[in-house]
Amino acid sequence: MTLSGLIPILATPFTQEGELDVPSLRRLAEWQLSAGADGVAVFGMASEGFALTAAERARILREVRAAVRDAPVVAGVGSTSTATALEQAMAAVDGGADALMVLPPYLVKPSGGQLIDFYGEIAARCQVDIMVQDAPGSTGVSMPESLIVELSKLDGVTSVKVEAPPTAPKVGAVAAKVASAFAVFGGQNALFCLEEYARGAIGTMPACEFTDLLAPILQDWRSHDAAVSFTRLLPLIRFGMQPGIAWAVHKEVLVRRGLIDAATVRLPAKPLDADSRDALDRILGVLGW
Repeated sequence: MTLSGLIPILATPFTQEGELDVPSLRRLAEWQLSAGADGVAVFGMASEGFALTAAERARILREVRAAVRDAPVVAGVGSTSTATALEQAMAAVDGGADALMVLPPYLVKPSGGQLIDFYGEIAARCQVDIMVQDAPGSTGVSMPESLIVELSKLDGVTSVKVEAPPTAPKVGAVAAKVASAFAVFGGQNALFCLEEYARGAIGTMPACEFTDLLAPILQDWRSHDAAVSFTRLLPLIRFGMQPGIAWAVHKEVLVRRGLIDAATVRLPAKPLDADSRDALDRILGVLGW
Protein backbone atom coordinates (compact mmCIF):
# COMPACT_ATOMS: atom_id res chain seq x y z
CA MET A 1 0.00 0.00 0.00
CA THR A 2 1.25 3.49 -0.86
CA LEU A 3 -0.37 6.52 0.71
CA SER A 4 -0.61 9.70 -1.31
CA GLY A 5 -2.81 12.70 -1.95
CA LEU A 6 -5.32 14.36 0.32
CA ILE A 7 -5.99 12.42 3.54
CA PRO A 8 -8.05 14.58 5.91
CA ILE A 9 -7.94 14.06 9.65
CA LEU A 10 -11.53 13.39 10.73
CA ALA A 11 -12.98 15.40 13.58
CA THR A 12 -14.68 13.31 16.25
CA PRO A 13 -18.33 14.43 16.54
CA PHE A 14 -19.93 14.50 19.97
CA THR A 15 -23.54 15.06 20.91
CA GLN A 16 -24.60 18.09 22.96
CA GLU A 17 -24.22 15.84 26.00
CA GLY A 18 -20.63 14.94 25.07
CA GLU A 19 -21.21 11.38 23.86
CA LEU A 20 -19.86 9.97 20.61
CA ASP A 21 -22.19 10.92 17.73
CA VAL A 22 -22.00 7.93 15.42
CA PRO A 23 -24.48 9.11 12.71
CA SER A 24 -22.54 12.37 12.32
CA LEU A 25 -19.27 10.43 12.16
CA ARG A 26 -20.57 8.21 9.37
CA ARG A 27 -21.89 11.21 7.44
CA LEU A 28 -18.60 13.04 7.81
CA ALA A 29 -16.51 10.07 6.70
CA GLU A 30 -18.66 9.38 3.64
CA TRP A 31 -18.58 13.04 2.61
CA GLN A 32 -14.77 13.11 2.55
CA LEU A 33 -14.60 10.68 -0.36
CA SER A 34 -17.35 12.39 -2.33
CA ALA A 35 -15.51 15.69 -1.74
CA GLY A 36 -12.30 14.37 -3.30
CA ALA A 37 -10.27 12.84 -0.47
CA ASP A 38 -7.91 9.97 -1.27
CA GLY A 39 -8.37 8.43 2.17
CA VAL A 40 -9.13 9.46 5.73
CA ALA A 41 -7.31 9.51 9.05
CA VAL A 42 -8.62 9.10 12.58
CA PHE A 43 -7.10 9.86 16.00
CA GLY A 44 -4.87 12.62 14.66
CA MET A 45 -4.36 16.00 16.28
CA ALA A 46 -7.57 17.35 14.73
CA SER A 47 -9.54 14.34 16.01
CA GLU A 48 -9.31 15.10 19.74
CA GLY A 49 -7.65 11.73 20.00
CA PHE A 50 -6.31 12.75 23.39
CA ALA A 51 -9.90 12.79 24.74
CA LEU A 52 -11.08 9.40 23.47
CA THR A 53 -11.44 6.20 25.45
CA ALA A 54 -10.17 2.89 24.12
CA ALA A 55 -13.75 1.75 23.55
CA GLU A 56 -14.54 4.92 21.61
CA ARG A 57 -11.44 4.50 19.46
CA ALA A 58 -12.54 0.98 18.57
CA ARG A 59 -16.07 2.13 17.70
CA ILE A 60 -14.82 5.08 15.64
CA LEU A 61 -12.46 2.93 13.61
CA ARG A 62 -15.12 0.31 13.01
CA GLU A 63 -17.66 2.89 11.80
CA VAL A 64 -15.19 4.78 9.61
CA ARG A 65 -13.84 1.57 8.09
CA ALA A 66 -17.37 0.60 7.07
CA ALA A 67 -18.22 4.09 5.78
CA VAL A 68 -15.24 4.52 3.45
CA ARG A 69 -15.17 0.92 2.24
CA ASP A 70 -11.88 0.27 0.39
CA ALA A 71 -10.37 3.74 0.77
CA PRO A 72 -7.24 3.95 2.94
CA VAL A 73 -7.79 4.52 6.65
CA VAL A 74 -4.86 5.85 8.69
CA ALA A 75 -5.06 5.58 12.48
CA GLY A 76 -3.05 7.82 14.77
CA VAL A 77 -1.00 6.37 17.62
CA GLY A 78 0.03 8.79 20.35
CA SER A 79 1.03 6.86 23.44
CA THR A 80 4.12 7.74 25.42
CA SER A 81 6.04 4.46 25.59
CA THR A 82 6.78 1.53 23.31
CA ALA A 83 4.55 -0.82 25.32
CA THR A 84 1.49 1.46 25.32
CA ALA A 85 2.03 2.54 21.71
CA LEU A 86 2.12 -1.12 20.68
CA GLU A 87 -1.14 -1.74 22.54
CA GLN A 88 -2.81 1.17 20.76
CA ALA A 89 -1.27 0.26 17.40
CA MET A 90 -2.31 -3.39 17.52
CA ALA A 91 -5.86 -2.40 18.47
CA ALA A 92 -5.97 -0.13 15.41
CA VAL A 93 -4.66 -2.88 13.14
CA ASP A 94 -7.22 -5.31 14.52
CA GLY A 95 -9.90 -2.66 13.86
CA GLY A 96 -9.04 -2.41 10.18
CA ALA A 97 -6.54 0.44 9.88
CA ASP A 98 -4.44 0.26 6.71
CA ALA A 99 -1.63 2.41 8.11
CA LEU A 100 -0.57 3.95 11.39
CA MET A 101 0.53 7.57 11.90
CA VAL A 102 2.78 7.28 14.94
CA LEU A 103 3.92 10.09 17.20
CA PRO A 104 7.23 9.58 18.97
CA PRO A 105 7.18 9.04 22.73
CA TYR A 106 7.21 12.54 24.16
CA LEU A 107 6.70 12.58 27.92
CA VAL A 108 10.28 11.37 28.36
CA LYS A 109 12.24 12.76 25.41
CA PRO A 110 13.88 9.89 23.50
CA SER A 111 17.30 9.87 21.87
CA GLY A 112 17.72 9.28 18.14
CA GLY A 113 18.73 5.69 18.78
CA GLN A 114 15.67 5.12 20.94
CA LEU A 115 13.44 6.49 18.19
CA ILE A 116 14.95 4.04 15.70
CA ASP A 117 14.27 1.21 18.14
CA PHE A 118 10.75 2.50 18.84
CA TYR A 119 9.63 2.80 15.22
CA GLY A 120 11.42 -0.41 14.26
CA GLU A 121 9.54 -2.39 16.89
CA ILE A 122 6.16 -0.84 16.03
CA ALA A 123 6.68 -1.66 12.34
CA ALA A 124 7.89 -5.19 13.00
CA ARG A 125 5.02 -6.04 15.32
CA CYS A 126 2.16 -4.37 13.45
CA GLN A 127 2.84 -5.42 9.85
CA VAL A 128 1.12 -2.40 8.29
CA ASP A 129 2.58 0.77 6.83
CA ILE A 130 4.00 3.11 9.47
CA MET A 131 4.04 6.89 9.08
CA VAL A 132 6.44 8.84 11.27
CA GLN A 133 4.75 11.98 12.62
CA ASP A 134 7.35 14.73 12.92
CA ALA A 135 5.46 17.22 15.10
CA PRO A 136 7.86 18.95 17.50
CA GLY A 137 5.41 21.76 18.24
CA SER A 138 3.12 19.24 19.94
CA THR A 139 5.62 16.72 21.25
CA GLY A 140 8.78 18.68 21.93
CA VAL A 141 10.67 15.89 20.13
CA SER A 142 12.93 17.10 17.31
CA MET A 143 13.67 14.81 14.40
CA PRO A 144 16.47 16.12 12.18
CA GLU A 145 16.39 15.23 8.51
CA SER A 146 19.23 12.74 9.01
CA LEU A 147 17.16 10.82 11.59
CA ILE A 148 14.12 10.71 9.31
CA VAL A 149 16.33 9.31 6.55
CA GLU A 150 17.51 6.56 8.92
CA LEU A 151 13.92 5.83 9.96
CA SER A 152 12.92 5.57 6.27
CA LYS A 153 15.28 2.61 5.92
CA LEU A 154 13.40 0.54 8.51
CA ASP A 155 11.23 -2.24 7.11
CA GLY A 156 7.59 -1.14 7.26
CA VAL A 157 8.28 2.57 7.83
CA THR A 158 6.97 3.94 4.56
CA SER A 159 6.18 7.64 5.07
CA VAL A 160 6.63 10.76 7.17
CA LYS A 161 4.34 13.66 7.97
CA VAL A 162 6.49 16.75 8.33
CA GLU A 163 5.07 19.35 10.70
CA ALA A 164 8.31 20.97 11.85
CA PRO A 165 8.32 24.59 10.65
CA PRO A 166 9.42 25.80 8.22
CA THR A 167 7.88 22.71 6.67
CA ALA A 168 8.63 23.24 2.98
CA PRO A 169 12.45 23.33 3.31
CA LYS A 170 12.38 20.25 5.52
CA VAL A 171 10.08 18.44 3.09
CA GLY A 172 12.54 19.22 0.32
CA ALA A 173 15.56 18.13 2.33
CA VAL A 174 13.95 14.83 3.32
CA ALA A 175 12.50 14.10 -0.13
CA ALA A 176 15.93 14.59 -1.70
CA LYS A 177 17.55 11.97 0.56
CA VAL A 178 15.01 9.16 0.97
CA ALA A 179 14.20 6.40 -1.49
CA SER A 180 11.60 7.30 -4.12
CA ALA A 181 9.09 4.84 -2.62
CA PHE A 182 9.14 6.65 0.74
CA ALA A 183 6.22 9.12 0.90
CA VAL A 184 6.64 12.61 2.32
CA PHE A 185 3.47 14.34 3.55
CA GLY A 186 2.80 17.82 4.85
CA GLY A 187 0.66 18.70 7.82
CA GLN A 188 -0.08 21.87 9.78
CA ASN A 189 -3.58 22.06 8.30
CA ALA A 190 -2.17 22.30 4.75
CA LEU A 191 -0.96 25.85 5.45
CA PHE A 192 2.07 25.45 3.18
CA CYS A 193 0.84 22.57 1.01
CA LEU A 194 1.62 24.24 -2.33
CA GLU A 195 5.19 24.95 -1.28
CA GLU A 196 5.50 21.42 0.13
CA TYR A 197 4.26 19.88 -3.11
CA ALA A 198 6.78 21.97 -5.03
CA ARG A 199 9.54 20.53 -2.85
CA GLY A 200 8.57 16.88 -3.24
CA ALA A 201 5.61 16.15 -0.95
CA ILE A 202 3.08 13.75 -2.43
CA GLY A 203 0.27 14.40 0.03
CA THR A 204 -1.11 16.44 2.87
CA MET A 205 -3.21 15.70 5.95
CA PRO A 206 -5.25 18.71 7.10
CA ALA A 207 -8.46 19.03 9.08
CA CYS A 208 -11.57 17.79 7.32
CA GLU A 209 -13.95 20.74 6.90
CA PHE A 210 -12.68 22.09 3.56
CA THR A 211 -11.85 18.90 1.65
CA ASP A 212 -14.06 19.85 -1.30
CA LEU A 213 -12.19 23.13 -1.78
CA LEU A 214 -8.68 21.77 -1.28
CA ALA A 215 -9.01 18.66 -3.47
CA PRO A 216 -9.25 20.53 -6.81
CA ILE A 217 -6.43 22.85 -5.75
CA LEU A 218 -4.12 19.90 -5.19
CA GLN A 219 -5.12 18.24 -8.45
CA ASP A 220 -3.74 21.25 -10.35
CA TRP A 221 -1.40 22.67 -7.71
CA ARG A 222 1.08 24.20 -10.16
CA SER A 223 -1.47 26.44 -11.86
CA HIS A 224 -2.24 30.10 -11.29
CA ASP A 225 -5.91 29.28 -10.68
CA ALA A 226 -4.96 26.86 -7.90
CA ALA A 227 -2.85 29.54 -6.22
CA VAL A 228 -5.72 32.02 -6.40
CA SER A 229 -8.19 29.51 -4.98
CA PHE A 230 -5.78 28.57 -2.22
CA THR A 231 -5.31 32.22 -1.25
CA ARG A 232 -9.08 32.46 -0.78
CA LEU A 233 -9.00 29.43 1.52
CA LEU A 234 -6.04 30.61 3.62
CA PRO A 235 -7.98 32.64 6.23
CA LEU A 236 -9.97 29.54 7.23
CA ILE A 237 -6.86 27.35 7.30
CA ARG A 238 -5.07 29.88 9.50
CA PHE A 239 -8.05 30.35 11.81
CA GLY A 240 -8.22 26.59 12.39
CA MET A 241 -4.66 26.44 13.73
CA GLN A 242 -5.19 28.33 16.99
CA PRO A 243 -4.10 26.46 20.12
CA GLY A 244 -6.95 25.54 22.41
CA ILE A 245 -9.80 26.43 20.05
CA ALA A 246 -8.72 24.69 16.83
CA TRP A 247 -11.04 21.74 17.52
CA ALA A 248 -14.00 24.05 18.08
CA VAL A 249 -13.22 25.91 14.83
CA HIS A 250 -13.23 22.68 12.84
CA LYS A 251 -16.51 21.59 14.37
CA GLU A 252 -18.28 24.96 14.05
CA VAL A 253 -17.54 24.87 10.32
CA LEU A 254 -18.71 21.27 10.03
CA VAL A 255 -21.97 22.16 11.78
CA ARG A 256 -22.44 25.16 9.47
CA ARG A 257 -21.97 22.87 6.49
CA GLY A 258 -24.46 20.28 7.78
CA LEU A 259 -21.85 17.55 8.18
CA ILE A 260 -22.14 17.05 11.93
CA ASP A 261 -24.90 17.98 14.38
CA ALA A 262 -23.03 19.68 17.24
CA ALA A 263 -19.77 21.54 17.81
CA THR A 264 -19.20 20.00 21.25
CA VAL A 265 -15.56 19.57 22.30
CA ARG A 266 -14.05 17.81 25.29
CA LEU A 267 -11.81 19.32 27.95
CA PRO A 268 -9.12 20.60 27.62
CA ALA A 269 -10.29 21.80 24.19
CA LYS A 270 -12.30 25.01 24.44
CA PRO A 271 -15.53 26.15 22.74
CA LEU A 272 -15.45 29.38 20.75
CA ASP A 273 -16.15 32.62 22.56
CA ALA A 274 -18.54 35.12 20.98
CA ASP A 275 -15.83 37.24 19.35
CA SER A 276 -14.10 34.22 17.83
CA ARG A 277 -17.42 32.99 16.49
CA ASP A 278 -18.07 36.38 14.89
CA ALA A 279 -14.63 36.34 13.28
CA LEU A 280 -15.25 32.84 11.94
CA ASP A 281 -18.61 33.94 10.57
CA ARG A 282 -16.90 36.65 8.53
CA ILE A 283 -14.40 34.15 7.11
CA LEU A 284 -17.13 31.70 6.20
CA GLY A 285 -19.21 34.45 4.62
CA VAL A 286 -16.43 35.06 2.09
CA LEU A 287 -16.54 31.35 1.20
CA GLY A 288 -20.31 31.45 0.80
CA TRP A 289 -20.96 29.28 3.86
